[in-house]
Amino acid sequence: MSSNPNVTLNKVYKRYGDVEVVKGIDLAIEKKEFIVLVDPSGCGKSTTLRMIAGLEGISDGEVGVAGRVVNNVAPKDRDVAMVFQNYALYPHLNVYDNISFGLKLRKANKEEVEASVKEASSILGLDQYLERRPADLSGGQRQRVAMGRAIVRKPEVFLFDEPLSNLDAKLRTQMRAEIKRLHKRLGVTTVYVTHDQVEAMTLADRIVIMRDGKIEQIGSPMEVFTKPVNTFVASFMGSPPMNLIKGVMVQEEAGFFIKLKDNKVPVPAREGCTFTEGQKVYLGIRPEDMYLSSNGLNNFERISCHVDLVEPLGAEALLHIKLDGQDAVVKTDSRNTSIDEMSESSEIFLNLDYLHIFDGVTENSIY
Repeated sequence: MSSNPNVTLNKVYKRYGDVEVVKGIDLAIEKKEFIVLVDPSGCGKSTTLRMIAGLEGISDGEVGVAGRVVNNVAPKDRDVAMVFQNYALYPHLNVYDNISFGLKLRKANKEEVEASVKEASSILGLDQYLERRPADLSGGQRQRVAMGRAIVRKPEVFLFDEPLSNLDAKLRTQMRAEIKRLHKRLGVTTVYVTHDQVEAMTLADRIVIMRDGKIEQIGSPMEVFTKPVNTFVASFMGSPPMNLIKGVMVQEEAGFFIKLKDNKVPVPAREGCTFTEGQKVYLGIRPEDMYLSSNGLNNFERISCHVDLVEPLGAEALLHIKLDGQDAVVKTDSRNTSIDEMSESSEIFLNLDYLHIFDGVTENSIY
């Protein structure tokens, strides 16, 4: 990371009376970076975004934009543009006037307004809708208008507050791609808030995972997916989430094993990882790293299970299984195996190359 980030949060707190909503977070966002703040609903991500925008005051700490502290700077003077969940369009104005509204407030000349609106409209595919009012547009088109209003400001930072949550699944997928292309084309620093981990994985350069007003982990999508720092991140990122199965460490002549009830899983030796006999742990394994066959696996363990339910999803299927009385999910290719065969499975194979272990008390990653 550079020594001159574009947006900074330095020990930022937000309190409402005695209730602490954001608890001393530190974050540095690079110029042109696409950052996604993600957490379960109500854990502080939208409040954090609104503090960057200036729509919420901060209780302690500093917020910086483009090298200056903006704690006491009005929202309109922070050089940020925000796109809201509810679009916030003026219903009596047409698309052209909605997009140009902010420029006109700034007393921009007519030529500048026309050129800016034309550029934004072209980028977002709105040319044929400029005379329409919001009521005559689809949800996706209204969201593009809201984005156009942000683009014409040519801000230092774009802020997106769950902009796709009101759209149906197909439109969300389409708009995700449009937002990604827009960022690639404009190269503007972007902070995006969502509770949808699929949006976070597909859009972000780095993901900031929050819980109860604190940052749990910051990393690239693949870093937080493959190296979660604790059980919260492991179970939050991924669809379906990582399986977390309670066990106890036992040491034998061959090394350490995770003892479940009837099954026992060997732990391949890894430098820097130490355990103690009787240590309570969570065995972590993602659904896609569990198989009905050992074909193609170099480092695996066969364990017995009982299949409760099969969910066919086209090319894939989800098997809901019981492992020594504990729930787990297996994601498998359904094109070469019938539903009946899946339902009758009595064993699965764990890919030990992708085994995770979390401490049973702290819930932090230890392997």
